Amino acid sequence: MRNYYQQQQHHHRAIPLLSSSSSSSSSSSSSSFTSRLLLLLTLLPLSLALLAFVLQWKGDNGLTDPTSAVSSASRWAPHGSRLQNHEVFPGMELSSSTLSPKPHSSSSSDCLSLVRTASPSFPYYRDWKFDFEPSLKPKICITTSTSAGLDQILPWMFYHKVIGVTTFFLFVEGKAASPEVSKVLESIPGVKVIYRTKELEEQQAKSRIWNETWLSSFFYKPCNYELFVKQSLNMEMAIVMARDEGMDWILHLDTDELIHPAGAREYSLRQLLLDVPGNVDMVIFPNYESSIEQDDIKDPFSEVSMFKKNYDHLPKDAYFGMYKESTRGNPNYFLTYGNGKSAARIHDHLRPNGAHRWHNYMKTPNEVKLDEAAVLHYTYAKFSDLTSRRDRCGCKPTKEDVKRCFMLEFDRSAFIIASTATEEEMLNWYNEHVVWGDKDLKMKLLKKGILTRIYSPMVIIQGLRESGVFSSVIASAQKTLSKEKFLASIQSSNSSRAAASESLPSRKVVRSKDRKVLDIGAEFYEEAVPPLPPPGINYEHLVIEAQ
Repeated sequence: MRNYYQQQQHHHRAIPLLSSSSSSSSSSSSSSFTSRLLLLLTLLPLSLALLAFVLQWKGDNGLTDPTSAVSSASRWAPHGSRLQNHEVFPGMELSSSTLSPKPHSSSSSDCLSLVRTASPSFPYYRDWKFDFEPSLKPKICITTSTSAGLDQILPWMFYHKVIGVTTFFLFVEGKAASPEVSKVLESIPGVKVIYRTKELEEQQAKSRIWNETWLSSFFYKPCNYELFVKQSLNMEMAIVMARDEGMDWILHLDTDELIHPAGAREYSLRQLLLDVPGNVDMVIFPNYESSIEQDDIKDPFSEVSMFKKNYDHLPKDAYFGMYKESTRGNPNYFLTYGNGKSAARIHDHLRPNGAHRWHNYMKTPNEVKLDEAAVLHYTYAKFSDLTSRRDRCGCKPTKEDVKRCFMLEFDRSAFIIASTATEEEMLNWYNEHVVWGDKDLKMKLLKKGILTRIYSPMVIIQGLRESGVFSSVIASAQKTLSKEKFLASIQSSNSSRAAASESLPSRKVVRSKDRKVLDIGAEFYEEAVPPLPPPGINYEHLVIEAQ
């Protein structure tokens, strides 16, 4: 019994000892875990700091930084434009020197400096000059007749440079011919500026098309008719200049129009025309018309993304089925023209056929109409377009007189409203006939494919502006001329403009007996193609009857 009691006492003494040992072991384990956690938290920021130091060291030694603007921008670049780990903007080619990264130094190219400092939204170009390789094919030029300012011409021009246009023939008058605008334009590589002077009009009065009959129905009429004749005469001169410059293709565009090269392997007009079969002489770009959604647009190229598609790019049942909703009480499906613009190969005997088409004296051109590419027409995109058109024309605001001045019905109505209504009445009319404010109607037409969203031009032009391209152009032009030389050029330009104002009388007052009409073979005779409206609702019945 005594032994049993001693054993029980020993047992009770052992239990606290075991409990104490277990508690001590648990405390030691917890302390070890805490130590390791503190060590990890200490080493993690040190490791990150070391990694940042290594990356910075690599960047300072000219190596590619994965967090640089180029890498950041590559995530947003279009697919299919990778070239040796460098992103190439659609329509642009990089030289071999650009493809090989060089250590940053004071002699580094403007491109490297730009990539490091500019917004990553547009780091693709080398510099604002957009110099193309001499071997670049095909060589594309655009001719235009304009009186716009730099705020419209520069975005229009550099957008087309981005998509592959190398040369521009600008026939300028009005604001575009002013010294502060023209001197900037003359400083841009690949740009030829032609002023409407007395000498130019004398030269054009002796031109071939002025003395032919295919354009004669537009002579001696004011406003849009007179502009149409000027454009055709300028296009005739541009063909000669394009041939002298070794161009392959020529387009005529207004400065409120942008080519949208959809359907090409890359967003490039050069690639689009490169893929055209060799036996094709002319390609037609159906036009899409801007459909603005507010009445306070200031910069259409950067603010407008919605367009109404052309009849040629729509199923006929959709076009005619939604015709009433699409016109919204306006005279036609489009506000203005609907027959597109065209590009022509530079061949012998090429001539203009009005502002929208080209022709050939010796043969009927083989033409194709593009299935996806289009010309985007930003017409009446600003409320001020109503008054600017009115101010350019001296016609009476009557239904009869406006027929002498304008070819299209909407232009006639807009001119009368701008000439007779108050500012408030004009704004109400503009919102009713031009602005797309009905969200339900917009969604309906977007689903039917009548309306479409196109963002590429907006993104490109916004990127150009953010990257300082336009400001660089103006700054470069100002540096080229000294202050004294710049003032002297202004005085000289002003005197030449004054002389130009005393040029030949307007075409509308030149007597027909002063023209020596040339006879053209009937086989190749074709009257000039004017701006034409899209097919109307009556056209559907003609199509059905023809079938």
